[in-house]
Amino acid sequence: MAKVIVRGNIVEDPPLARFLFGSTTMAWVWLVVRVWVGYQWINAALHKISDPAWVQSGLALKGFWDRAAAVPDKGRPLIAFDWYRDFIQWLLNTQSYTWFGKLVSYGELLVGVALVLGAFVGIAAFFGALMNWNFMMA
Repeated sequence: MAKVIVRGNIVEDPPLARFLFGSTTMAWVWLVVRVWVGYQWINAALHKISDPAWVQSGLALKGFWDRAAAVPDKGRPLIAFDWYRDFIQWLLNTQSYTWFGKLVSYGELLVGVALVLGAFVGIAAFFGALMNWNFMMA
């Protein structure tokens, strides 16, 4: 793995990091994990793509956003951060769910295919994490 020179001293990666990310033994484990996670993304995407409420009207996403952005009379709202709730409300007001549903559905499919094929894995992992982060925020 990496060796970095800091102030004249050679600093190597920790042995655990070398084993997890630099050994051929763990490469097989990461292959199984990558393919399984990719399959899960593809499976979720196919359910959305086959549902007209996601890819034609976006009403499934609108319902999710409506519930997430709602502020109840009693108790705490689902979204803890005001700026994110305002952002979701802005998306609702501009009817962005009509095109955003397609973006989510086909984005999930692209992430899954990229993970299964092993192509652009870093990019796919970034956008998958971004979609998961937004889902968890809402």
